[in-house]
Amino acid sequence: MASHQNIAIILAGSNLGNRLHNLSASAMFLEKLSTRKIDCSSVYETAPWGNTQQPPFLNQAFRVYTPLTANELLDELLAFEKSQGRTRLQQWEPRSIDLDILFYNHDLISTPELTIPHKHLHARRFVLEPLAELIPDFIHPVFGKNITELLELCNDELKVTKFPVYAQK
Repeated sequence: MASHQNIAIILAGSNLGNRLHNLSASAMFLEKLSTRKIDCSSVYETAPWGNTQQPPFLNQAFRVYTPLTANELLDELLAFEKSQGRTRLQQWEPRSIDLDILFYNHDLISTPELTIPHKHLHARRFVLEPLAELIPDFIHPVFGKNITELLELCNDELKVTKFPVYAQK
């Protein structure tokens, strides 16, 4: 296990069951992986991307401070998804919870299991909107633009709206 502090940016998404509860459970899980209080965006609702014949998603971005390596973190996230009833039968299927590592420090990782930064995040409004709230000035290590700039350049037309949550940060 790495001894220094790593910063991981994770996007949680849910469109099955109690979506808000699923995000809340994810936040509590991520809090346990973090060496200090996690930071989170507001919750956003969006139409499904890819396979559009499914319920709308709730999404939320998190900044997690962890001693775990990127692969160790991925293993923890996959185990949590499975514990929450996540199946992986086909691409873009409805899911109780989906946890994606979008950024890990400023690292570039390309393995069969893991691609960081997430290869499509710059083209997906449902990812960029919560990121623009959480880390607006973070520079994408491939494109050299910050998240706010990437959002301004994004051609994705899917509507993304803040989801009304009481006591939302």
